[in-house]
Amino acid sequence: MHTTASDGRSTPVDLAARAIGLGLTTISVTDHDTVAAIAEVRAAAPSVRVISGIEITAVADGRDVHMLAYFIDEHSPALAVFLERQRALRVDRVREIARRLAALGAPIDADRILVPAARHPGRSVGRPLLARALVDAGHVTTMQEAFDRYLAAGQPAFVPRSGRSPRAVIRLIHESGGVASFAHPGVTRRDDLLEPLAAEGLDAIEVFHSEHDREAEARYLAIATRLGLGVTGGSDYHGEIEGGYGRRVLGGTVLPARHLEDLEHRASGRAAARG
Repeated sequence: MHTTASDGRSTPVDLAARAIGLGLTTISVTDHDTVAAIAEVRAAAPSVRVISGIEITAVADGRDVHMLAYFIDEHSPALAVFLERQRALRVDRVREIARRLAALGAPIDADRILVPAARHPGRSVGRPLLARALVDAGHVTTMQEAFDRYLAAGQPAFVPRSGRSPRAVIRLIHESGGVASFAHPGVTRRDDLLEPLAAEGLDAIEVFHSEHDREAEARYLAIATRLGLGVTGGSDYHGEIEGGYGRRVLGGTVLPARHLEDLEHRASGRAAARG
């Protein structure tokens, strides 16, 4: 689940309140390329177990590949340096997308996105914030339309991401004491990467996801079993907003307890190896 520290609509305090209200007992905040919200959510939800997490954007063949990390040391110096660089790349990308939108006759004010983020160290920016800006400016009516017309891969304002490879991100996650899971493979559609990354140390696959149907769950559970990988799951909640996130309901996707226990065991092994 995501907060306003990256591209979610719920503040950390609001997310904590929603989780408590739903009776959730274990959650993980996995903001994009930032750990800034974890401590605040923990403080606001003392009755809920909050597992440290993050969603890191890697790049393979010019395409985004999202890697989830759980049980990380959010104070890891190596992680902090890496994330600062990731956020700088995001800022450069936002400015280039804004430049292209202006040339297309759909100008937005990039500073309205970037200046508030700069006031909060650790905050990450991305395309969903640009999609909201396009809606606010009246260029489109929904965030989904913003992606379909301008921001999605192949559309005129799309800017390919630059960044580290999935293998490099997996190594970083391990150095930070965490376990690495391949996020929403049914959405990413890069099944060709799963077996090679398993050989490189990938720990798990996100089998349960709000946009995976039963067929996808069965497929990725079988792949995880065949490759000896763990299983993760989550709603990928970004907030109660229109356009693109309608299926990502807070608490709507759960991870069976046996898989969480297995993930904890794997994390303990990673922590022991880290020393």
